[in-house]
Formats: sequence, C-alpha cells, structure tokens
Amino acid sequence: MSGASFRIGVLISGSGSNLQALIDGVKSGFIPAEIALVISNKADAYGLTRAREAGIETRVVDHKTFEGRSPFEHELIRALDDAGVELVCLAGFMRVLTPLFVRHYLGRLINIHPSLLPAFAGLHVQQRAIDAGVRFSGCTVHFVEEEVDAGPIIAQAVVPVLPSDRAEDLAKRILTQEHRLYPWAVKLFVEGRTQVKERVVHIQPAQWGAEQALIGPTPD
Repeated sequence: MSGASFRIGVLISGSGSNLQALIDGVKSGFIPAEIALVISNKADAYGLTRAREAGIETRVVDHKTFEGRSPFEHELIRALDDAGVELVCLAGFMRVLTPLFVRHYLGRLINIHPSLLPAFAGLHVQQRAIDAGVRFSGCTVHFVEEEVDAGPIIAQAVVPVLPSDRAEDLAKRILTQEHRLYPWAVKLFVEGRTQVKERVVHIQPAQWGAEQALIGPTPD
C-alpha cells in the first residue's frame, strides 16, 4: 500500500470501519507506514473485504478452531511476526487478549475504546454513560496492558451527550470521532513521537490549548 518501511498489523472481528480509517490514512500519506496484514477471528468479517479491496494481505485465525486461548494467540503472534509487524492495532477485535499476547507486543499494541478512559471501561459504555448522566463522552486510543482498557492514554476525542440520546445515537457520534482519532494516534506512534514515562504518554512536539474548554450544557 505504501513505500514506507514501517509495518502495521490490524486485528478485527467485524465491519472494520476503524480499519478503513487507517487504510485511508495510509493511502493519503497521512500515516507514514504500510498495513502489512489484517487478521480477523471471523471469516465473515466485512473488514476483510475492505482490506482485500485495498490490496492488503489478510488472514482468518478462527479462535473456535483452537483448544484454548494460548494456541490461538500463538498463531496470531506467528502470523504477525512473519509479516514483520512493528505495531499491532486492535480495531473492533472482540477477543480479550491474555498476558501471553500482551507481553509479546508490550509498548507496540494499541486499542481504541468508545469512552473517555478511565471512565466506563468494558462493554455497553454508551448506555452506561447516559445512565450516569455525564455531559460528555468520547473515545480513547491507549496502549494495551494486561488489565483491560487500562493502558497509558495516547489521545482522546470528546463528544457531547445530548438529552435525547439513545445508546446508538451516542455510539454513532463517538464512532465519527474514532475515525479521526485513530489515524492520528497511529501517526504519532509511527513517527516516534510517543514516549511513556511513569504510565503517562508524552507526545513531542504537541500543541495544547491551556484555555480551551468544553462546557455542557452551554452557559447562558
């Protein structure tokens, strides 16, 4: 897909809309890398079609065909390492990874989660945000560690939670920002601009608006 030497692997389970955002980011030159391999644990995942149409190598590694998580993850590791992958991106990969996999790629394994971590880790996050009455939600790209949804945060995007929101409404609004945020976070990593110190990700160079604020509901 690109003349760049940095190689990315993407793990998916479903439609692959975040995968498509990464594909588009590579194709446009925004992400200076190539997607070397896309792996799905489901043969009917539409994300595989997206990858094939973009000329990316794909693999199906069906977890149901393995006796336990360890053999499944060993096969994932073998495929990714054989492809020379330097960064692994989880993009709707609906399997909890064990320490075996996480430790192998520690510091080069990232995920996107549809909440402002550390708030609302886990599942059903949009409904939980609505039920909690928070004014804002969003998405987070983070390094993956052994504890689920608990790794150092690379970047976040914020969206309002509207009084009329159903879980699917909020999820759609967040997903739009996921498609913007994930390529940006991957770009930062590929360019060597992320450094973790005491579990805090420092980004160089970075621009921060000290006076910038989001307020909801908007004051009169």
